[in-house]
Amino acid sequence: MFKSLVLKASSTRKVFNVAHFNQQRGMHSRNKMAMEYIAKGWNALKEVDRVIDYCEPRDKRLIPHLKTAKDNFEMALEVDNTNTHARYWLSRLHLKYHVPGQCKAIGAALLVEAADMGDADAQYELGRNLRIENEGVDTDQQAFYYLEKAADQLHPGALYLLGAVYLTGDCVKKDIDSALWCFHKASEKGHAGAAIACGSLLVRGYELPPSITKFSLKKEVTGRKLRKKSGEPKPNPIQLAREQFENAAKLGNDLGFRWLKRLDEEEKRVLAA
Repeated sequence: MFKSLVLKASSTRKVFNVAHFNQQRGMHSRNKMAMEYIAKGWNALKEVDRVIDYCEPRDKRLIPHLKTAKDNFEMALEVDNTNTHARYWLSRLHLKYHVPGQCKAIGAALLVEAADMGDADAQYELGRNLRIENEGVDTDQQAFYYLEKAADQLHPGALYLLGAVYLTGDCVKKDIDSALWCFHKASEKGHAGAAIACGSLLVRGYELPPSITKFSLKKEVTGRKLRKKSGEPKPNPIQLAREQFENAAKLGNDLGFRWLKRLDEEEKRVLAA
């Protein structure tokens, strides 16, 4: 269902001349009135998320909050039609919540527009959904395109998914260096799953790229040459892995604690031997 809506929205989407709007009113993120509407809508939606797990999704008590969120996101777009944040949150309302006047086709169209206009959250959400939805339509390359765009903006979720794509070689050539780069960057952004993935690869003997660069082979080669000339020792991969697991543990990830315990036990075994 989602894929068909996205494909339809992609084929009929309007092309927005962002530069034209910027000349008239400045960057949309600086539009104070639009951002105030978005903040009000987001606060209303936050209240829905706070209680939705404890009631039915169609509970009538949620309607006032959902309507408030919808009205404010729509007002933000009226104030500034180039605002990608308002587009993204309004698309979420139509796609994820039982908001009055809900229309999934509108939600898909708004999501595609926000992603094409450069919103990292929209790009991640679109890429993620295109990967997990399976309706016999091959959209892996399209999903990869949007995930890559979001990863370029260092979106942690997109970096993690892109790392998984490179690690498995799914729809792209398998590339452990690129996977490690993505996991490492996502870990820096506070993604616990990426920290576990990065640490587990380091434990298995893989090395981080000499310069943490995603695609520039030239920079990686230069980094290796500089390291050889300076005579700096290679970093200990187990220590690097421990740092990743500690990051995951700090974020409350149970696997982080398990990996740290496993490393401690292995060190004790080596010392005893």
